[in-house]
Formats: sequence, C-alpha cells, structure tokens
Amino acid sequence: MNLTTVYAVLVVAIVFEVLGTSAMQAAQHFTRLVPTVTMVVCYAIAFFFLSWSLRYVPVGIAYAIWSGLGIVLISLVGYFAFGQKLDPAAMLGLGLIIAGVLVLNLFSKSTFH
Repeated sequence: MNLTTVYAVLVVAIVFEVLGTSAMQAAQHFTRLVPTVTMVVCYAIAFFFLSWSLRYVPVGIAYAIWSGLGIVLISLVGYFAFGQKLDPAAMLGLGLIIAGVLVLNLFSKSTFH
C-alpha cells in the first residue's frame, strides 16, 4: 500500500470523527434523533478507517495525527458553525499542534511501516 493511500484513509477517518463530534454537539445531550444517529454512524466509519490505517502506520503516530488534526478541525467547526470563540492562547496551542503533526510527518522515520 502506498503512503498517499494510507494517509488518505487516515484523513477520511479524521473527517468522519469531526463530523461525528459536530453531530454530538447538535444532538443536544442525545435528545435529537437525527444528530444522534449521525454521530454514531460517523464514529463507526471513523473507527473503521482508523483501524484500517493502523495496518500501515504505528498506533502512536496514527493517533497523534488523528487527535491533533481532529482537535484543529473541530475547533474550526466550533468557531465557524457553533460561534465558539478562540482566544490567542487557543490559536497558539492549535498552531503548536499543527507544528507537531508536521514534525512527525516530515522528520520522523516512524510514520510508516
């Protein structure tokens, strides 16, 4: 399996995790049926693709990318879709997360097996 395909699968997992987390916000404590079902389906798809990517990427690296990019993306969704504010410290922290993911992928030899 080539590196591009493996990371594409991981990105799909991250996107569905972010969609599931967004649906969780919209589910309002599981009182709304459609967002609740959407959340469950999105998380199932996300974990399926994450588990598939673990065949080729070490679990620590995959989870670091998954959680790091997921945090950044859900923060952006929260900002744009839900009106949640990000102060300068939050933006700095998100920037450091992005930097960490880049360092892992650009300089580590542990990212693909």
